[in-house]
Amino acid sequence: MSKPAARNPRRSAELSGPPSLVNAPASHRAACRSCGSTRVTSIAMTLTDGSPVHFASCHQCETRWWAQDGAAITFDHVISKARKTA
Repeated sequence: MSKPAARNPRRSAELSGPPSLVNAPASHRAACRSCGSTRVTSIAMTLTDGSPVHFASCHQCETRWWAQDGAAITFDHVISKARKTA
């Protein structure tokens, strides 16, 4: 019977990558616009028209929102900007 390979602590650290948002200081976390929770996932992306936007989703109350330049935008507005251009 073979022994399991010993864990290499250096290799484990390499695989762990940077800390996640969950570990970010509270002052750096996004807050939900509805309930104020900091249990928010936020994703930055660029739409097909070149517009940078942020999508956020609250894990506490399940509110979702889009923003551009710090201002809220509607989902319909995001979809219109994300349509394929011929």
